[in-house]
Amino acid sequence: MFTRFEHKKIVANGINIHCRIGGNGPAILLLHGHPQTHFIWHKIADDLATQYTVVAADLRGYGDSDKPGKTANASNYSKRVMALDQLELMSQLGFERFSIMAHDRGARVAHRLAQDHPDSVLRMVLLDIAPTLAMYEQTNQEFARAYWHWFFLIRPAPLPESLIESDPEGYLRGIMGVRSSGLRPFSDAAMAEYLRCLKLPGAATGICEDYRASAGIDLEHDRADVDAGRKLECPLLVLWGEQGAVGRCFSPLLEWQSVANDVSGHSLPSGHYIPEEVPELLLDHSLKFLAP
Repeated sequence: MFTRFEHKKIVANGINIHCRIGGNGPAILLLHGHPQTHFIWHKIADDLATQYTVVAADLRGYGDSDKPGKTANASNYSKRVMALDQLELMSQLGFERFSIMAHDRGARVAHRLAQDHPDSVLRMVLLDIAPTLAMYEQTNQEFARAYWHWFFLIRPAPLPESLIESDPEGYLRGIMGVRSSGLRPFSDAAMAEYLRCLKLPGAATGICEDYRASAGIDLEHDRADVDAGRKLECPLLVLWGEQGAVGRCFSPLLEWQSVANDVSGHSLPSGHYIPEEVPELLLDHSLKFLAP
């Protein structure tokens, strides 16, 4: 796992962003989701690094990256701000143009990064999400039951933060273990790493503020793009789990085609956690798409 990768902490957008970097070739940025860290890529990182320079980063509020505090409108965790973190990280590492592979929350950051900085992003692979605006506007009972945490985490502080901090392991297992594959896809090392990081000071605040931003300021930014007719310009591969709620409740391919000009994609025999459930399939499809 992460053979010949090195840890780095880079000051980007005024905070410390933690990442692992390794490999050779064109640069690819890997972004994780909730409630995880860059460690979600441990099953494919070494293989990717045979053809790419891989940067697996922790989002602000997660992992070993800094965790800015709460603001009135969660502006510290707008996807615009979180995207700028990652753009500046890549620039500090010497990469002005790069591809992105991103899962869950990380894919929302990737969406905003490619929208705001189109000249920087070559190609993107987005995993098991539909656009934020579409998911909120089309929420139904099935989705609300499957993604209950979306509505729990945006409650006013300090209730959700306090409940997470009172039992971080219970929260972690309660979120990840109730999906279609249970806890089977996750190695002991991965679970230990996710739990270690969830216990860090400020982690619960970072998670909640991330979600609060998505239910507020991020929707404002997304609606502004729609009103202005702005679409993603880079080629986009969308993959989703056929056993997951995103594929059941939404039409991921159609939704991404409504906000991007060049979209392909399909489901995989997986649940939500594609990088840890079907890493070989993800690697196969991604490498074909990322190749120039």
